[in-house]
Amino acid sequence: MQARRLSISHCFEFTPRVFPDHRGLFVAPYQEQGFADAVGHRFRLGQANTSVSRRGAIRGVHFADTPPGQAKYVYCPRGALLDIIVDLRVGSPTFGESASVLLDSTEYKAVYIAEGLGHAFMALEEDTVMTYFCSEPYNPTGEHGVNPMDADLALSWPQDIEPLLSEKDTTAPYLKEALEQGLLPQYDDCVAYYEKLRAAN
Repeated sequence: MQARRLSISHCFEFTPRVFPDHRGLFVAPYQEQGFADAVGHRFRLGQANTSVSRRGAIRGVHFADTPPGQAKYVYCPRGALLDIIVDLRVGSPTFGESASVLLDSTEYKAVYIAEGLGHAFMALEEDTVMTYFCSEPYNPTGEHGVNPMDADLALSWPQDIEPLLSEKDTTAPYLKEALEQGLLPQYDDCVAYYEKLRAAN
C-alpha cells in the first residue's frame, strides 16, 4: 500500500493494490502496518460508520473537540465522492486551507484525517457509499460543524452538480463565526495529542 502526505499536515492518502480476476476483485483498503509506518502510530478503532448518499449530497464540514477529537480513516466501497479535509486548527500554518482527494470504487483510495481537522465530502454518483473508521465513538456534545458553502473556505465542490445539504450543515456557523465562538480546536493542543499517540505505540 502506498502512502502520500497531503498538503495539510497529519493527513494522508493511501492507495492499496487492487487484485482483479474473473470472479471480481479483492482489495484491502486499510492495512495496519502501512498505516502505522506512515502516520507514526496505530489506529485505535472506536466506531465504524457507513453512509449512503444521493448524487450531490454534501456531508460536513464536521469536526470534534480535541482532545480526544475523532480521527477518521475513510474510503468509498461503492460509487465515487470528492473528499475534502479542512484545517480548522487555530494557529496551524495552513489554518483555513483545504485538500481534496477523489475516492471511488475503482482505486479504493483511502484518506486519514487526524483529530481536530474538518471533514466533508460530496457524492458524485447515486447511492455512493462511504465507510468511516473512527478513533472515538460519536460524542454529540463534542461534535461541531462549519458551513460547507462558506465563501471564505472556497471548497472545490463540482459546479455541475446541485448540492444537497442537511438542515444541520446548512445552518452551521461560518468559519469566522466558529472562530469567534471559540468552537475550533487549537493547533498546539492537537499536536500535543498526536505526540501522545505516537509515544503510546
